[in-house]
Amino acid sequence: MYPPELVKPMREDLTGAGFEELHTSDAVDAALAKEGTTLVVVNSVCGCAAANARPGAKMSLQNVKRPANIVTVFAGVDKEAVDTARGYMVPFPPSSPSMALFKNGELVHMLERHHIEGRPAELIAENLIDAYNEHC
Repeated sequence: MYPPELVKPMREDLTGAGFEELHTSDAVDAALAKEGTTLVVVNSVCGCAAANARPGAKMSLQNVKRPANIVTVFAGVDKEAVDTARGYMVPFPPSSPSMALFKNGELVHMLERHHIEGRPAELIAENLIDAYNEHC
């Protein structure tokens, strides 16, 4: 587990953009039970989260079509919430950072770490925007 003071600015990077932080299994279940689309970002302390994932997720929200709900869980911090979120992402193996788009609780699009690492934030945003345009 990472110290709270270390992850605070990384959490605020997404919450400042309107993402709701989920800390418990019940919160994840409730978020994914909502009708409509929900983007779940599995946040991380790694460099690719800072350089690629968080900026890409935020950029993607500038699109006309976007998810009705945007939420985040933090790997290495909120174990219960992350484990529950990853359970909804099966058959994809756990990875962080990662991003999943759900529609009415069903997984419809997934970006794993290997889709994020080494790719510019703009490309990640474009990938998400394509998913939003199809599912939102």
